[in-house]
Amino acid sequence: MATKKTTAKAETTAQAETKKTTAKKATTKKSETKAAAVETKAATEAVEVKAEKKPAAKKTTTKKTTTKKAAAKVEVFVEFAGAQVAIDEVIANVKKANGEDAKNYTIYLKPEESKAYYVADGVEKEMDVFFIG
Repeated sequence: MATKKTTAKAETTAQAETKKTTAKKATTKKSETKAAAVETKAATEAVEVKAEKKPAAKKTTTKKTTTKKAAAKVEVFVEFAGAQVAIDEVIANVKKANGEDAKNYTIYLKPEESKAYYVADGVEKEMDVFFIG
């Protein structure tokens, strides 16, 4: 009879351990399920937050337009003995007198002689300049 009691006791102990293990597994499964649910909920909220932030994060790009300032108009005059001549006129007359379109012009004014000496593409020339008084 002692053997039966020991065997019965071992079976009862084994059944109790099985119940405890099953209960632990169930508790673990519940906590894992809860943790998974919390993670899923957090992920869903994160996605919703990202979805909400997307429209707010949308930046409008403005096209930068650069406007060039108009160059200041400069007029230069040479005065001598109470008479004057505009430099723009001298340049236009030098180009007309040369007759060809030169790449480079260098112009020297000598008002006391009423002359403009110029070099057009390496060729030296001169012309009269009339000062208007």
